Amino acid sequence: MIAIIDSGGANIASVQFALQRLGAESVLTRDIDQIQSAERVLLPGVGAAPVAMQSLREAGLIEPIRQLRQPVLGICLGMQLLFRRSHEGDTDLLDIIDGDCTAFRPAPGRSVPHMGWNKLHPKSQHPLLAGLPDVAHVYFVHSYFVPVVAPTIAACNYGDDFTAIVAQENFMGCQFHPERSGQVGARILQNFLEMPS
Repeated sequence: MIAIIDSGGANIASVQFALQRLGAESVLTRDIDQIQSAERVLLPGVGAAPVAMQSLREAGLIEPIRQLRQPVLGICLGMQLLFRRSHEGDTDLLDIIDGDCTAFRPAPGRSVPHMGWNKLHPKSQHPLLAGLPDVAHVYFVHSYFVPVVAPTIAACNYGDDFTAIVAQENFMGCQFHPERSGQVGARILQNFLEMPS
Protein backbone atom coordinates (compact mmCIF):
# COMPACT_ATOMS: atom_id res chain seq x y z
CA MET A 1 0.00 0.00 0.00
CA ILE A 2 1.13 3.54 -0.79
CA ALA A 3 0.43 6.26 1.75
CA ILE A 4 -0.29 9.68 0.28
CA ILE A 5 0.31 12.26 2.98
CA ASP A 6 -2.59 14.68 3.23
CA SER A 7 -0.92 18.09 3.36
CA GLY A 8 -3.94 19.94 2.02
CA GLY A 9 -2.87 19.86 -1.64
CA ALA A 10 -5.33 19.97 -4.51
CA ASN A 11 -3.76 17.42 -6.87
CA ILE A 12 -4.54 14.30 -4.84
CA ALA A 13 -7.16 12.76 -7.15
CA SER A 14 -4.94 12.99 -10.24
CA VAL A 15 -2.07 11.38 -8.33
CA GLN A 16 -4.32 8.53 -7.16
CA PHE A 17 -5.65 7.97 -10.70
CA ALA A 18 -2.08 7.86 -12.05
CA LEU A 19 -1.18 5.21 -9.47
CA GLN A 20 -4.32 3.21 -10.28
CA ARG A 21 -3.35 3.18 -13.95
CA LEU A 22 -0.10 1.51 -12.84
CA GLY A 23 -1.99 -1.04 -10.74
CA ALA A 24 -1.06 0.52 -7.39
CA GLU A 25 -3.52 1.19 -4.59
CA SER A 26 -3.09 4.19 -2.32
CA VAL A 27 -4.66 5.80 0.72
CA LEU A 28 -4.82 9.50 1.57
CA THR A 29 -3.92 9.84 5.23
CA ARG A 30 -2.55 11.87 8.10
CA ASP A 31 -2.35 8.81 10.36
CA ILE A 32 1.22 8.44 11.57
CA ASP A 33 1.06 4.65 11.98
CA GLN A 34 -0.41 4.22 8.50
CA ILE A 35 2.31 6.39 6.98
CA GLN A 36 5.13 4.67 8.87
CA SER A 37 3.92 1.18 7.91
CA ALA A 38 3.34 1.94 4.20
CA GLU A 39 5.63 0.35 1.62
CA ARG A 40 6.07 3.73 -0.05
CA VAL A 41 5.05 7.29 0.75
CA LEU A 42 4.03 10.16 -1.53
CA LEU A 43 4.08 13.78 -0.42
CA PRO A 44 2.16 15.76 -3.04
CA GLY A 45 1.44 19.45 -2.79
CA VAL A 46 -0.11 22.35 -4.66
CA GLY A 47 -0.28 25.78 -3.08
CA ALA A 48 1.82 27.70 -0.59
CA ALA A 49 4.69 26.37 1.50
CA PRO A 50 3.60 28.13 4.74
CA VAL A 51 0.12 26.58 4.52
CA ALA A 52 1.45 23.09 3.77
CA MET A 53 3.98 23.21 6.61
CA GLN A 54 1.32 24.45 9.03
CA SER A 55 -0.90 21.53 7.99
CA LEU A 56 1.92 19.02 8.59
CA ARG A 57 2.77 20.67 11.92
CA GLU A 58 -0.82 20.54 13.16
CA ALA A 59 -1.01 16.84 12.23
CA GLY A 60 2.21 16.11 14.14
CA LEU A 61 3.84 14.79 10.97
CA ILE A 62 7.07 16.76 10.66
CA GLU A 63 9.34 14.51 12.74
CA PRO A 64 7.66 11.25 11.57
CA ILE A 65 8.27 12.25 7.94
CA ARG A 66 11.92 13.01 8.67
CA GLN A 67 12.34 9.53 10.17
CA LEU A 68 10.80 7.55 7.28
CA ARG A 69 13.04 4.80 5.90
CA GLN A 70 10.94 3.53 2.98
CA PRO A 71 11.00 5.25 -0.45
CA VAL A 72 9.43 8.72 -0.24
CA LEU A 73 8.54 10.85 -3.28
CA GLY A 74 7.63 14.53 -3.03
CA ILE A 75 5.69 16.02 -5.93
CA CYS A 76 5.76 19.73 -6.89
CA LEU A 77 5.44 21.65 -3.60
CA GLY A 78 5.94 18.28 -1.90
CA MET A 79 9.45 18.15 -3.36
CA GLN A 80 10.21 21.68 -2.13
CA LEU A 81 9.05 20.73 1.37
CA LEU A 82 11.92 18.23 1.60
CA PHE A 83 14.43 21.12 1.60
CA ARG A 84 15.63 23.45 4.36
CA ARG A 85 13.83 26.74 3.83
CA SER A 86 11.57 28.58 1.38
CA HIS A 87 11.62 32.27 0.60
CA GLU A 88 7.85 31.93 0.27
CA GLY A 89 6.76 33.43 3.58
CA ASP A 90 10.30 32.85 4.92
CA THR A 91 9.20 29.33 5.85
CA ASP A 92 11.17 26.59 7.58
CA LEU A 93 10.65 23.32 5.67
CA LEU A 94 11.32 19.68 6.59
CA ASP A 95 15.12 20.17 6.34
CA ILE A 96 15.77 16.67 4.99
CA ILE A 97 17.80 17.85 1.98
CA ASP A 98 20.12 20.86 2.13
CA GLY A 99 18.95 23.71 -0.07
CA ASP A 100 16.57 26.67 -0.17
CA CYS A 101 13.62 27.49 -2.42
CA THR A 102 13.60 30.87 -4.12
CA ALA A 103 11.22 32.65 -6.48
CA PHE A 104 11.46 32.89 -10.24
CA ARG A 105 12.01 36.42 -11.54
CA PRO A 106 9.61 37.57 -14.25
CA ALA A 107 11.37 38.70 -17.41
CA PRO A 108 10.38 39.63 -20.98
CA GLY A 109 9.00 36.47 -22.57
CA ARG A 110 9.19 34.58 -19.28
CA SER A 111 6.11 34.80 -17.08
CA VAL A 112 5.73 33.48 -13.56
CA PRO A 113 4.58 30.87 -12.69
CA HIS A 114 6.61 28.54 -14.87
CA MET A 115 3.76 26.59 -16.43
CA GLY A 116 3.90 24.02 -19.22
CA TRP A 117 6.20 21.40 -20.70
CA ASN A 118 9.96 21.61 -20.33
CA LYS A 119 12.92 19.34 -20.96
CA LEU A 120 14.71 17.29 -18.32
CA HIS A 121 18.52 17.37 -18.26
CA PRO A 122 19.82 14.28 -16.37
CA LYS A 123 22.76 15.03 -14.06
CA SER A 124 23.51 11.50 -12.81
CA GLN A 125 22.25 7.95 -13.07
CA HIS A 126 19.52 6.91 -10.67
CA PRO A 127 16.83 4.18 -10.64
CA LEU A 128 14.14 6.89 -10.81
CA LEU A 129 15.44 7.82 -14.29
CA ALA A 130 15.61 4.27 -15.66
CA GLY A 131 14.18 3.82 -19.14
CA LEU A 132 13.50 7.49 -19.86
CA PRO A 133 13.95 8.64 -23.46
CA ASP A 134 16.98 10.72 -24.39
CA VAL A 135 14.68 13.73 -24.77
CA ALA A 136 12.12 13.72 -21.97
CA HIS A 137 9.61 16.51 -21.41
CA VAL A 138 7.51 16.90 -18.26
CA TYR A 139 4.78 19.27 -17.08
CA PHE A 140 5.53 22.04 -14.57
CA VAL A 141 3.40 24.52 -12.62
CA HIS A 142 5.42 26.45 -10.02
CA SER A 143 6.60 29.90 -8.98
CA TYR A 144 9.37 28.80 -6.61
CA PHE A 145 12.35 26.57 -7.33
CA VAL A 146 15.39 24.95 -5.78
CA PRO A 147 18.70 25.70 -7.52
CA VAL A 148 20.77 22.75 -8.69
CA VAL A 149 22.30 21.10 -5.61
CA ALA A 150 24.51 18.07 -5.00
CA PRO A 151 21.56 15.59 -4.78
CA THR A 152 19.97 16.92 -8.01
CA ILE A 153 19.67 14.02 -10.47
CA ALA A 154 17.87 15.98 -13.22
CA ALA A 155 17.72 19.70 -13.87
CA CYS A 156 15.67 22.04 -16.01
CA ASN A 157 16.00 25.65 -17.13
CA TYR A 158 13.53 28.50 -16.97
CA GLY A 159 15.76 31.54 -16.94
CA ASP A 160 17.58 29.85 -14.07
CA ASP A 161 18.81 26.27 -13.87
CA PHE A 162 16.80 24.48 -11.20
CA THR A 163 16.28 21.07 -9.64
CA ALA A 164 13.69 19.04 -11.54
CA ILE A 165 14.36 15.74 -9.73
CA VAL A 166 16.24 15.25 -6.48
CA ALA A 167 17.30 12.07 -4.70
CA GLN A 168 19.02 11.65 -1.36
CA GLU A 169 18.96 8.19 0.22
CA ASN A 170 15.28 7.14 0.41
CA PHE A 171 13.94 10.67 -0.18
CA MET A 172 13.19 11.74 -3.75
CA GLY A 173 11.25 14.55 -5.34
CA CYS A 174 9.92 15.80 -8.67
CA GLN A 175 9.32 19.53 -9.12
CA PHE A 176 7.02 18.72 -12.04
CA HIS A 177 3.79 16.73 -11.99
CA PRO A 178 4.53 13.14 -13.08
CA GLU A 179 0.80 12.39 -12.95
CA ARG A 180 0.32 14.98 -15.73
CA SER A 181 3.46 14.21 -17.72
CA GLY A 182 2.28 11.43 -20.02
CA GLN A 183 4.45 8.37 -20.59
CA VAL A 184 7.56 9.99 -19.12
CA GLY A 185 5.76 10.76 -15.86
CA ALA A 186 4.20 7.30 -15.78
CA ARG A 187 7.63 5.71 -16.18
CA ILE A 188 9.05 7.77 -13.31
CA LEU A 189 6.15 6.72 -11.07
CA GLN A 190 6.61 3.09 -12.16
CA ASN A 191 10.31 3.29 -11.32
CA PHE A 192 9.39 4.63 -7.87
CA LEU A 193 6.91 1.80 -7.34
CA GLU A 194 9.52 -0.80 -8.29
CA MET A 195 12.15 0.41 -5.82
CA PRO A 196 12.81 -1.97 -2.93
CA SER A 197 11.06 -0.80 0.22
